[in-house]
Amino acid sequence: MKTKIVVISDTHCRTWEEIDSHIREVIKDADIVVHCGDFVGTDVVSKFRSLKNSPILVHGNSDPAEIRKTLPYVETFSVGTFDFGVIHPAWGGPEFDPQELLKDFVKKPNIILFGHTHEPLDKTIGNVRYINPGQGYKSFMVPCTIARITVDNSKISVKIMYF
Repeated sequence: MKTKIVVISDTHCRTWEEIDSHIREVIKDADIVVHCGDFVGTDVVSKFRSLKNSPILVHGNSDPAEIRKTLPYVETFSVGTFDFGVIHPAWGGPEFDPQELLKDFVKKPNIILFGHTHEPLDKTIGNVRYINPGQGYKSFMVPCTIARITVDNSKISVKIMYF
């Protein structure tokens, strides 16, 4: 059985209606929705929490205190033979080596889903795959991006989508 995962990060929106309509449409078809932090608005967190497709959410460095108090810094889940870790590194500043993310997980995941850099990434280093969906909003000359992951037991495919 295939599991469809949609990964979003860095939406930086105050209301649900500000989320790009393409993203809201793609979410409807997902089995699991992951948001890797930097929601910014509590309304956006509430809407993601109300989704019926198993939302997994972590807070980001730009999220206000009321969001940080209600969402974890890291989260983990498993699908098929894969263990996923979800994070938005609060310690990140300028570019960093994705392997630095491993130190924030007690158990080493096969796949780390992360935000913060606003740059889409799908890269395997060692035996860990690092996936950053990019930024979930459009800015000057930069489209919004998400990652769509399909897991079929021991097989995985990743597609970065641009809107």
